[in-house]
Amino acid sequence: MSDAVVGRPKDAIPRDPGAPITLAILAVGGQGGGVLSGWLLQLAEGQGWRVQTTSVPGVAQRTGATIYYLEMLADARADAVLALMPSPAAVDIIIAAELMEAGRAIQRGLVSPQRTTMIASDHRAYAVLEKVVPGDGSGDESVVLDAARNMSKHFVHANMEAISNRHGTMISAALFGAVAAAGVLPFAREAYEQTIRAGQVGVAASLAAFADAYAVIDRLNAGDDAPAQVESAVPTSAAVPIRPGAGLAGGTRSAREAYTALHRRMRESFAASTHAVLGEGIDAVVDFQDVRYGIEYLDRVEVISKLERDCDASPLTLAAGRYIAQAMVYDDVVRVADLKTRAGRFERIRNDVGAGDQQIVEVTEFMHPRVEEFCALLPVRLGQGLERSPTGIRLVSLILGKGKRVRTDSLRWFIVLYCVAGLRRFRRGTFRHQVEIRHLEQWLETVRTVAIEDLDLAVQVLRCRRLIKGYADTHVRGLSKFDRALAVLPKLQGRSDAAAQLAAVLEAALSDESGDAMDTLVASL
Repeated sequence: MSDAVVGRPKDAIPRDPGAPITLAILAVGGQGGGVLSGWLLQLAEGQGWRVQTTSVPGVAQRTGATIYYLEMLADARADAVLALMPSPAAVDIIIAAELMEAGRAIQRGLVSPQRTTMIASDHRAYAVLEKVVPGDGSGDESVVLDAARNMSKHFVHANMEAISNRHGTMISAALFGAVAAAGVLPFAREAYEQTIRAGQVGVAASLAAFADAYAVIDRLNAGDDAPAQVESAVPTSAAVPIRPGAGLAGGTRSAREAYTALHRRMRESFAASTHAVLGEGIDAVVDFQDVRYGIEYLDRVEVISKLERDCDASPLTLAAGRYIAQAMVYDDVVRVADLKTRAGRFERIRNDVGAGDQQIVEVTEFMHPRVEEFCALLPVRLGQGLERSPTGIRLVSLILGKGKRVRTDSLRWFIVLYCVAGLRRFRRGTFRHQVEIRHLEQWLETVRTVAIEDLDLAVQVLRCRRLIKGYADTHVRGLSKFDRALAVLPKLQGRSDAAAQLAAVLEAALSDESGDAMDTLVASL
């Protein structure tokens, strides 16, 4: 989300000098809400103010934020009584460490259009209920932004997480800078910075994030909100560099040349509007298997693209490029092992937990491959035979047990996973690969048949591939939904609204895990 700010009081909030300034911070675990609350406490006390702070933890990390509440009095009278909890429409300043926490503050009635200045980071940290939806279950950010603008006296927001990440520190430092730049407390910038220095922990990084956030809010207040110019990441020259994610950084010269030739073929054979999607698709399938797999990908897309009458618009080619790649890059045991043994993964984990150079990070994971995954890894005939043998299934189940927790950062288990990842060269001969490719070709044959009469409907048939994802039980449920969605095609073909109806079925299937919404809609057709 782009940085933005609406309204900024240059001076302190006009108020009764004898009344306390009320301030609430809403933050989830790991966002440094306690640190920010402590800084604000020290800041005000350092200026001779009387401060009281309390906190009420949420029920769980993403089902409710912790609310840190402060009341500040310039006149430190001994008989003054300060509240322990925020009252509805009686909070002067609200600081939200994530966009939806700003929305929750509004829902709780804490925000007043006559009184409240709201300062928020507009990045998203998705809640569990958003993640469990098979499709896009994320909340509508625009609704929260509009409500914050309408319901608060002043609304200041920017991506504070991105700012803090640039400097390797917590979001609390960036939010502290935003508070200072917003001018909502009658304290000088130097007092804020001295508060950070007094903490003597991560001072340099915190001060850098503070200054960065201060500059962002100050610049946006001045009206300098022009978007930055971003150059295209799609190469246009004949020599294509190995792009991140292609999996060829250490490949042979012939493989690198074949990769370059594959991108050149893509640019010469397809409309320019499709190059970005097809380029990503090539990189994904080559990273999954090899360059020859990339050639097979482009061959399949080309067959579909020839059915398109208007190559400039290219909706069919774009859908084919996106979803054929998704179908070819399926999740199997080899893929999981490959991803878990890449150097970049361990670096990312260290960054996620904020580990220092001298700190040791241990990675323990729960692994429980099913009998089906074991059979899928075997050669075709052996896998088919084992899957049909009750005795074989019982024996494999005993070997696999109920799963185990393994240290994937240890040499022993890393070597095991590395060897499993090395089975990629034999993937084409596995039972799972045969099943996936057969299903892929049947699906594409359906697309070709439908496209002859209705290109729009063919696009929706391609989009139905969104239903298949993950592995194990997740994959089985998605495959079941996919089959049920395509089963309605005989009812839809020939109808003027066929594409719209299948799109509605797809969205219903993505709206809930059980598939009840889809079944209800299909029954009504």
